[in-house]
Amino acid sequence: MPIITGIQKYSIHDGQGIRSTVFFKGCPLSCSWCHNPETQNYQRQLSVDEERCSGCGKCLKGCETECIQLEATRTQTDFDKCTACGDCADYCYQNLRTVIGEEYEVEKLVDLLKRDEMFYEESGGGVTLSGGEVMTQDMDYLETLLKKLTLLGISVNIDTCGYAPYVNFERILPYVDTFLYDVKVIDDQKHRHHMGVSNTLILENLERLALAGASLNIRIPVVGSVNANSQDIKAIVDYLGERKIQPVQINLLPYHNTGSGKYGRIGKEYQGETYATPAAAEMDDFAKLFTGAGFTNVKIGG
Repeated sequence: MPIITGIQKYSIHDGQGIRSTVFFKGCPLSCSWCHNPETQNYQRQLSVDEERCSGCGKCLKGCETECIQLEATRTQTDFDKCTACGDCADYCYQNLRTVIGEEYEVEKLVDLLKRDEMFYEESGGGVTLSGGEVMTQDMDYLETLLKKLTLLGISVNIDTCGYAPYVNFERILPYVDTFLYDVKVIDDQKHRHHMGVSNTLILENLERLALAGASLNIRIPVVGSVNANSQDIKAIVDYLGERKIQPVQINLLPYHNTGSGKYGRIGKEYQGETYATPAAAEMDDFAKLFTGAGFTNVKIGG
């Protein structure tokens, strides 16, 4: 059963209207600026805010793997040894230790999501399944979830990086209103360097979805030192134009580092210190590259 890291209600940045966004855990990409690093691993994980630790040592009593050591005035956790059992969290009276990830039976998840049907109906919203990467999860689970939401008349969007077998997309295509589809760079070598995988499958899937008549919202994270330049952005413009892919919307998403503080809490080092947020004037220029090529409904931001 897939692991879910959270459900964000009243979201206005994951498709039309007011939406409930479900974040699935696990992603085949390893984008070095990822603002949801806790969703990259497919397993449950321990998150620890050791910067605020008082050093009381009570959490050591709940750790059978002995992955916690008390050093000076705070603890140090060996995340490689941690099994994410969560016992240490029961002993932390400051609530600095939490286990990320929870399993939901389909019926329970549907029940939670349909509680906000009134907001979906009034705003033209619905549910967005995000991640991590939705399309690499248990497809039996995902298809069942989508069918039940569709029967309730709830619109469903899929937020995807596109790196999954096309058969997975084909299987759930009838139940998806719009794919929020990430396109980061066209250059394959650059994609491998910054995202950890080739973009060949991603672009092939995008083309096949377009041919199948899927509604596509292209979302482009614009990151300084990665793709925040006219050459890389124009390559995306040309790629979409040459293949006659007409998205319902194009979102240019300026880089932000608001997720950088999450890395240390799960035992990872943030690799995005060299990245920068493009200036507003630059973003305007990138948007003009799309509108100048005939693309409409181009938006800066989510």
